[in-house]
Amino acid sequence: MTAKEKLRQRVEALSEEEASEALRLLDDSSDPVIAAFRDAPIDDEPWTETDEAAMAEVQADRQAGIPAVSLEQVKHELGDE
Repeated sequence: MTAKEKLRQRVEALSEEEASEALRLLDDSSDPVIAAFRDAPIDDEPWTETDEAAMAEVQADRQAGIPAVSLEQVKHELGDE
């Protein structure tokens, strides 16, 4: 049995929902943006003490009930919008 024949058998056994998801995955596999993310190297940059301090500051702000500020809000306050 050829690969295409095996594939046809498996496709016929799929539910409509499973077939829809399989089709979406096949379509995504040819999308250059998705391929770029899929094929991007793993970020292996080490976590630094500066990163740890910044994360601790964010967690402290959250625990204190200080709301996060959006990038749009910062741009507006700086007059960049």
